[in-house]
Amino acid sequence: MLKTLIIAFSLIAHPVHVSLMSIDYDRNDGSFKVFLKVYYDDFLVDSGMADANEILLNGISGYESPETGVVDEYFNNKLMIIVNEKQVKGELLMLNLADGELSVNMLFDAGRRINTVTVRNLVMTDLYDDQANMVILKIDDFEEGVKLTPEKTEQTFKIK
Repeated sequence: MLKTLIIAFSLIAHPVHVSLMSIDYDRNDGSFKVFLKVYYDDFLVDSGMADANEILLNGISGYESPETGVVDEYFNNKLMIIVNEKQVKGELLMLNLADGELSVNMLFDAGRRINTVTVRNLVMTDLYDDQANMVILKIDDFEEGVKLTPEKTEQTFKIK
């Protein structure tokens, strides 16, 4: 009951429903370095993980904990990157909780030749009608941003 009250109060505390995601291509190792920031209370509600609060507050430092796999699965189900029409899997590198915001770093193997990139972000799109998932994709000289919503959950970028 107390957790429910805390989550309900947190929802009132910040009326904006937004996530910020940057995707930077590293040509040296052919990967996307992804950074995502979400409000922690939104993450708890969206993930449905009752124990996530304790898991994250105790500090996930690696992959020793079985709960880490659940968090990793959540982000792999919510954030998808499709390169040249082939979905690539992400690896959770780091989680950081500070000031009510959860910062996530992931690594996606992208390959060396990129013609198109489709980004799908489903973070909280089932929760809030006004959800805005802001995405910035940067590959070499190509940089473009997009706002994804519950109505538009993905964007395909054609790389020149």
